[in-house]
Amino acid sequence: MENNKSAKSLWGNYLEKHPKNVFVEAPKIEHFCDNSKDANYCAKLVEKGIKKATTHSLLGLQLRNERLPKIGDFRIVTDWDGKAKCIVRTTAVQLKPMFSIDENYAQIEGEGDKSLTYWKQTHWDYYTRELKPFNCTPKESMIVVCEEFEKVF
Repeated sequence: MENNKSAKSLWGNYLEKHPKNVFVEAPKIEHFCDNSKDANYCAKLVEKGIKKATTHSLLGLQLRNERLPKIGDFRIVTDWDGKAKCIVRTTAVQLKPMFSIDENYAQIEGEGDKSLTYWKQTHWDYYTRELKPFNCTPKESMIVVCEEFEKVF
């Protein structure tokens, strides 16, 4: 967080108003997606309270040696350029096969027209790009990590 002044400032403002969280693990600072257009779009959706979930591929997390999200985790959401936009806290984490994602979950993710069709296409495209450097391809049966969150600041 030392290198990101906007994230440091936002986290400091949050802790000033919520001192009980001063001892929690420092939040992860990150943007959504793998390109500026989608990252900035998703950050705006989170700021507006529309996007309340994100879905990681378990394989992608494992290949990058990233830990699974857990309930209570804080995250500072940034735009593509790293400007802090808001703070979210993880409220639910479920591992399930991609084919089991339903219309309700697609709506909670809040992207596009919020349909399952849109969710499947955009996530398939993203997972394809994410896994390509590891010579892997997505599968309908692959496990995805469904992370729900609430905007807290």
